[in-house]
Amino acid sequence: MSTAYIALGSNLKNPIAQIRQAIKDFELIPNTQVIKASSLYQTTPIDCVEASPDFINAVVEVDTLLSPAELLDALLEVENKAGRERPYPNAPRVLDCDLLLYENEEVNTSQLTLPHPRMHTRGFVLLPLFEIAPHLSLANHGKIALLINEQLLTGIKKLNA
Repeated sequence: MSTAYIALGSNLKNPIAQIRQAIKDFELIPNTQVIKASSLYQTTPIDCVEASPDFINAVVEVDTLLSPAELLDALLEVENKAGRERPYPNAPRVLDCDLLLYENEEVNTSQLTLPHPRMHTRGFVLLPLFEIAPHLSLANHGKIALLINEQLLTGIKKLNA
C-alpha cells in the first residue's frame, strides 16, 4: 500500500455535503482506503475571475494499491459524479480533488505533477494537511509546519461542522 494525500474543495451546491460525499466516494475506489480526513475549512476564494462563494476545503489521507495515474483517474471520476464542470480556469466548482502527494514520488506528465506544484503556497491546503500529517516535509520546501505563516492563513476559518 502507498500513502497519498488528496485536497478537496467545493464552493457550489452545498459545499459541506459535497466534501463529505467525496470522502465517502473515496472509500469506494478499488484497492483504496481512507485513513484520515481533516476538519473542514472555509476559505475566501483566490485567483477567481468572478465573484465566487467561499470554498469548503479539506485534505484526506488514503492508502492505495493504485498507481498515481490510476488514483488520479479515480479522483476525476468522483469529480464527474458530483457534476464537476470546467468552463474556464479557476471557475467556481462543485468539487475539486487534487492529488497532492503520493509517497515520495515525483511525477511530471501533462496530466499529473507530483508533488502538487502550488500546494506550498496555499494555506487552504497546508493547514488541513498539517492537521492530519504534521510530520510531512515537502520536497524542495521543507516541513509543512515551517511553511504555514499568517499571510497564507488569511481568509481561512476552521469549521465545527
